[in-house]
Amino acid sequence: MATRPVPLEPMGPDLHERRPPHEDHYDDSSVDEEDDVDDFIAANEGHSGKGKAHSSSSKHARKRLFAAFMIFGLLNNVLYVIILSAALDLVSSATPKGIVALFNIFPALLTKVVWPLVSNGKIRYTRRVGVCTCVSWLGIMTIAFSNSLAPRLLGISMASLSSGLGELTFLQMTTTLPTRSTSKTALGAWSSGTGFAGIAGAGIWWLLRGLGVRSGLGLSSILPLFFPITYKFLLPSHQELGSMSSDRNLGEYQPISNNDDTVPPSIYITPPSQDPIPQLATSIEAEDNSKPSLQTRHRIHLSTKEKLDLLKPLVLRYMVPLCAVYVEEYVINSGVAPTLVFPLPTSGIWSKLFKSPRDYYPFWSLTYQTFVFLSRSSLSLSFPPIPLTLLPLPSIIQFLVLSSLYLQAKHFVFSTPSYTPPNVPPTEGVDRSISIVFMVICIEGLCGGLAYVNTFYHVAREGENEDDENNEKSGMQREFRIGAVGAADSTGILFASLISMPLELSLCNSQIEQGRTMCRDL
Repeated sequence: MATRPVPLEPMGPDLHERRPPHEDHYDDSSVDEEDDVDDFIAANEGHSGKGKAHSSSSKHARKRLFAAFMIFGLLNNVLYVIILSAALDLVSSATPKGIVALFNIFPALLTKVVWPLVSNGKIRYTRRVGVCTCVSWLGIMTIAFSNSLAPRLLGISMASLSSGLGELTFLQMTTTLPTRSTSKTALGAWSSGTGFAGIAGAGIWWLLRGLGVRSGLGLSSILPLFFPITYKFLLPSHQELGSMSSDRNLGEYQPISNNDDTVPPSIYITPPSQDPIPQLATSIEAEDNSKPSLQTRHRIHLSTKEKLDLLKPLVLRYMVPLCAVYVEEYVINSGVAPTLVFPLPTSGIWSKLFKSPRDYYPFWSLTYQTFVFLSRSSLSLSFPPIPLTLLPLPSIIQFLVLSSLYLQAKHFVFSTPSYTPPNVPPTEGVDRSISIVFMVICIEGLCGGLAYVNTFYHVAREGENEDDENNEKSGMQREFRIGAVGAADSTGILFASLISMPLELSLCNSQIEQGRTMCRDL
């Protein structure tokens, strides 16, 4: 008589829902074995189907992540560009236009410098997005429905504060994503969006300018309302982002650990739930409940000393090169480019673009913004990042760009001899310096965009190799680093605005002394 096999006790939960053994089935062991084989095949086929579903879901989540952060970057910077483009219409002819630039950048700089130092604890991204939306909308409406200078400057300051807080918030948000791949996708998309904002903002105001300040800016006020819409409905949830990080493990061989308490690999179909990005659909109460307790939340924070220790190595490595690039390019844009005016060409492609001396400056601005957009999109276009050791290179090249354009504006070093003052320009032909200046400004845009996106890419990688048992505090350190470095670009713009105003006057006077008066006649 055959010996009946003794059933083994299950070692853990049976996730494949295998049929439990019953006494009346022991007499037919062959049936049990066949059923077990069928169940095993069905379970693994189910895993294969889930793997395909996860793969499709992760691709969709990645596209949504890219689209969401590109929209965030576009919305955050587009009002800044619209306000600068509308400067001539916002203040009287007797008021210096530089005052608009000053109020449009100083509150943003103040926010990006002070906020990371004074804020403590876990960042509430939902609340931050809500604050950015409200302040930006109130600012643009204040500008639109005011007739005097003081309230318009107040509105400009509010929009600037919102822009600074928005850049701080969304850059910090990229560090909370579960993998390096998702963080790189979000940062690349954000950089592309901020680059495209320059082109979009100038184009929007070009279309709306004919409606006047009240109607044109009133219509622009709907743009901040897309912040919460994108945040709630387009940004992927934490479950979808978690599945993106686990897709590459599906279907691959994973060695079993020798630890006796290792759980079978089959239970890791879904990774442990994490919530790197709070969603608007999650209530504030649910956000609070996800933390252990009020006491724990206040205990985990960065002290002022810890923040200063984190800040010190960032200054020379990231902040000085990024600030230098922004000083140089905004001195070019605001101080040198307005004086890059030439006799109108009469042949070739330039004759079709330049019909008036006033056409030069908008064209230089458009060229610059286009190449900033392209270079800020380098990560999104799968170009490799600049190595950390070469990060100062864009600032060095940008200095050479500034120097060459300065020499052209002051001494006409690239001009055709017949177009060089004090010679009277010929009535027919094209000055070769137009083409040279165009190519140099293309390089300017490339350097500015590459410095921005690569700086924040490397800052986001800081601290990855450090062993920190406290994951929450490590996350706060990453958020602080990228937020603190964000102040460098605004600092550069502020310094550039102080330099460019007297520089423009000096270059224009130099041209007038040499007999070239077009910069004065604009």
